[in-house]
Amino acid sequence: MPAQEGSRRAWVVSVDMGYGHQRAAYPLNEIANERIITANNDQIISFKEKNIWEWSRIGYETVSRLKSIPGIGPFIFGLYDRLQAIAPFYPFKVDYRPTATVRRTKKLIEKWGLCSSLIDYVKKESLPFIATHFIPALAADYLGMQRVYCVITDTDMNRVWVSKNPAESRINYLTPSRHASMRLRQYGVPEDRITLTGFPLPRENIGGREQTILKKDLLERLPVLDPNNRFISAYRETIKKYLGDVREKSKRPVTLCYMVGGAGAQTEIGITIVRSLKKKIEQGKVRVMLVAGTRLDVASYFKQELGAMNCDCEGRSGVKVVYGLDKRAYFAAFNKELHEVDIIWTKPSEMSFYTALGLPIIIAPPVGAHEKFNREWLEHIGSGFLQEDPRYVDHWLFYVLESGRYAEAAWHGFMNAPSLGTYNIEDVVFGK
Repeated sequence: MPAQEGSRRAWVVSVDMGYGHQRAAYPLNEIANERIITANNDQIISFKEKNIWEWSRIGYETVSRLKSIPGIGPFIFGLYDRLQAIAPFYPFKVDYRPTATVRRTKKLIEKWGLCSSLIDYVKKESLPFIATHFIPALAADYLGMQRVYCVITDTDMNRVWVSKNPAESRINYLTPSRHASMRLRQYGVPEDRITLTGFPLPRENIGGREQTILKKDLLERLPVLDPNNRFISAYRETIKKYLGDVREKSKRPVTLCYMVGGAGAQTEIGITIVRSLKKKIEQGKVRVMLVAGTRLDVASYFKQELGAMNCDCEGRSGVKVVYGLDKRAYFAAFNKELHEVDIIWTKPSEMSFYTALGLPIIIAPPVGAHEKFNREWLEHIGSGFLQEDPRYVDHWLFYVLESGRYAEAAWHGFMNAPSLGTYNIEDVVFGK
């Protein structure tokens, strides 16, 4: 439900481009004034602005899908990726200079009026402005708003996320990782306008500041991920200190969740996984969840291929397809299913931060420079594994499972990745 009348209200603004920016906004719905506004297609946005955004979205999704085409695909994606490239993190150096993309974004806002209808609308009430995409945040700043907050949705970001003159900007950045905070300082953002909050995770999977739901789910998950009791027996007292008593054995099979990105890339991997695991699925040793998001074409493809393999896609056969008609319905459905997920297999998108729920991540090939940094972050904190050949997942998945390493990775995610981002963001915005 939208925020009630009172002091804890803010304009929450996202962008419909992939899933990351809207997934970050979804947990902030309780403080959103009126609703979460989508800057590129909300009813208040002008026709001219919608057209600018739409061409950008089509270009992004087309290039993302082209990457999988042999030969020309990687070449075209490489050209596009240069526009969003991020400099190597080492050696540390300060780079204040605005790039051509920074100047072009400023021109789109000030000369062509991008986000002007949005800013005109939100100025009717003097409330904090929280954006999960850089363009609405920059527009609010360039067009004179005072309390502007930008939620960073990756572990690193291109210079375009920061204004032309960062020292004079009013944007307060809310970051998901120490790495992102350090990069913003390299771009010239003053330290007092950078706060490490963590990525905003869904309230229904956290259970408040005491993390009651998160801890309950992780207690159920650890025995599934440690069938030989190797990790649990070695760390039982530590687990008890943070979560409570943990069982040595679980009666349910391991649930593997494969997720397709917003552009529909890497869809075929999901069916390859089911084909490889089919015998073990029939034996009740593993369940597979295929997440199509809002891509009805992907959901239809999954169902068609599963039907050809005589697999029921409603979960009764151990395979389930999860999707929604819109982003809000999809996020709600996925978050509900997430309570019983044990391992997430995904490209290193914003879903990388869901490792904080105590979930090991199998990392599919990254799409874009920012996802390469997300992959490195997952490996750095010890909760991510580079995917092996999907055709042989029936071998390597259980090899790692029996070693207890997935349980260890789940623990590293819980301990090393911030999980209270949603609540921390509220504290920063409302001055707690």
